[in-house]
Amino acid sequence: MDLRSTADNPVPPDAAVAWMRTRDKLTLRAACWTSGPAARGTVAILPGRAEFIEKYFEVIGELITRNFDVAILDWRGQGLSDRLLGNRRKGHVRRFGDYEADLDALQDEVLAPFCRKPWFALGHSMGGAIALAQARAGRSPFDRIVATAPMIDLKGLRFPRMSRFLARALSLCGFKTAFVPGGGGRPYMSSGFQGNLLTSDPERHVRFASILDFAPELGIGDPTIGWVDGAFRLMRGFEDAEFPRRILTPTLIMAAGDDKIVDTVATETFAGRLKAGRFITLPHARHEILMERDAFREQFWAAFDAFVPGQDEPKQRRIRAAGDQRASA
Repeated sequence: MDLRSTADNPVPPDAAVAWMRTRDKLTLRAACWTSGPAARGTVAILPGRAEFIEKYFEVIGELITRNFDVAILDWRGQGLSDRLLGNRRKGHVRRFGDYEADLDALQDEVLAPFCRKPWFALGHSMGGAIALAQARAGRSPFDRIVATAPMIDLKGLRFPRMSRFLARALSLCGFKTAFVPGGGGRPYMSSGFQGNLLTSDPERHVRFASILDFAPELGIGDPTIGWVDGAFRLMRGFEDAEFPRRILTPTLIMAAGDDKIVDTVATETFAGRLKAGRFITLPHARHEILMERDAFREQFWAAFDAFVPGQDEPKQRRIRAAGDQRASA
């Protein structure tokens, strides 16, 4: 089995690992679980930047107890999927649109042959942004999307326009594959708990850091200039008021009130423009809602359970079909 397990982070039983091939010839790692004959559908977990399958074992177990089948992938350049540069610690992608090729591979090689419908997406940060971009393009295979702290915009940039300009200029000047200024190969989760921006739960923080101590090959460090340039260009699209209005997939967006990574205000503005969207902020929670303290996670699961799978699926499918017909007309 190509899954790493530690004493305090065991693999949920009956895992099946799949090695997928993308249309641009990369090999990606995915895994799936079945919940038994009474499955309510499949939840596809779409992790954030620098994450990997093993980090979601607890969440996978909770979904299985809710009678969902589960599928999850390592994005290109992360986990045990193919890395794009000789330095495996660099978080890099050639174009952000390439991540949608990873989603296509997940659909064709894991979801379609092995996972029961309806399909739902649970995307965190970068993963949530990719799912929203796919839905906006009318290509989403998911009946519903749940996005936790999606990467709509970054938090705390003093000069956002200058940052975008510099990332674009440096990319065009041949520095795409260089670390961002001041960046390096050490995974963020390897840092101590004090001062971390991801979670206020010390036990979960230690658990995830111990995974990388045991299996350092799973980790990546800071992003490259090319990755940041691509992220800025994707987030620039989210500023367009028409972008969320073209998403017909029912979507629940959950934001963290104490998020220092992505901008909760920008996320709320985006969510308010969705045609079939709901928005919830968890006050005082940090960026990684699913890795937070139990008090925050209980609020997340209450909202998730109320939204997925939903009681109005036939109606929503008719709305989506009508939208697809208008788009193709």
